[in-house]
Amino acid sequence: MLSVCPIPAKRKSFNLTVKVTGIVGIKGMVEFGLFDDPNKYATVGGTCRQIRKKTTGSEVSCTFYNLPEKKYGVCIYHDENNNNKCDKNFFGIPTEGYGFSNNKKPLLSIPSFEDCAVNLISDKEISIKVLY
Repeated sequence: MLSVCPIPAKRKSFNLTVKVTGIVGIKGMVEFGLFDDPNKYATVGGTCRQIRKKTTGSEVSCTFYNLPEKKYGVCIYHDENNNNKCDKNFFGIPTEGYGFSNNKKPLLSIPSFEDCAVNLISDKEISIKVLY
């Protein structure tokens, strides 16, 4: 008897659009960091993709194209002084606006990947409100 190996289905890819609201001022850029590894979530250099967009008002959006079907977490910050880092005070608290997917607010530390995870199984649009 001849056995037939199934042909693997082509991996699906989707687009994730992230809309940031509540931006104060028009100076600088908003950085969108996309993470797919829970162990690297919200770490410098841990993104799988990153986009920077100029602020022009209280909202800005970007789209991450052709993403594999899986879970993602998004972190954003408003880089007001355009120095390519999220400035923090002596205690490590951001002095520039920031936010996380699912609008999770930090309590004593950055929310977990699972708290912020967006399960991408179709094209999706999410919104993140900036915390100042």
